[in-house]
Amino acid sequence: MTSHPGGSDDDGSAEEPEPLVCARCGTRAEGLRPTWTFSVENGVRRHYCEACSRDNLRAIEGRLDSQWW
Repeated sequence: MTSHPGGSDDDGSAEEPEPLVCARCGTRAEGLRPTWTFSVENGVRRHYCEACSRDNLRAIEGRLDSQWW
């Protein structure tokens, strides 16, 4: 995404972001979530909690392009 010169993507609102929900088990994220994974599947953003990420690590790795190896 690009902005116009001198413009800003920040609309100035102080609105808090919606909490993330795991696309697999429905767990809601509380606070920072550095151990969650993120993917785009069929154009849809999906987030996965730490437990689901760990349980499905092989499937996640199997979908990576060979350039990541």
